[in-house]
Amino acid sequence: MLAMQTRSEALVRPCLRVLRSEFSMFTDRRIERHQLPYFLRVFNSITDKPIGFLGNVSEDGLMLISQLPMMIGADFDLRLKIPASGGLLQVIDVRACCLWCHEDANPHHYDAGFSLQRAPPEYGQLVSALRQYFSFQPLPASA
Repeated sequence: MLAMQTRSEALVRPCLRVLRSEFSMFTDRRIERHQLPYFLRVFNSITDKPIGFLGNVSEDGLMLISQLPMMIGADFDLRLKIPASGGLLQVIDVRACCLWCHEDANPHHYDAGFSLQRAPPEYGQLVSALRQYFSFQPLPASA
């Protein structure tokens, strides 16, 4: 029994180290990011053609996942089409500068980080709504 417990503890220790390092990565970030469980398409706001998917958001930026690398230092006019009630779409246009770009873990995909230069109030509302939706909020007590 003791040998089995020691073996189990030996298997758990590496997992705990990985979890601690991942937790440290999240707590050491300067800007809190919110991962999305599915991806919203991002479009070029001038041509209205899709250029990728929204990977994560913050008040000052976003991450784009695309099949082509983005040019670092270039400004992009991006369009988000958010599903709204009644089957309608809410369009949010933003201007953003690409700060970094690297290959994604998935083959033939790239992650690019953008800093927002011009965002309407609707973008801030989107970030707030996503934060609230994906947070663990206590449920109100039932009557």
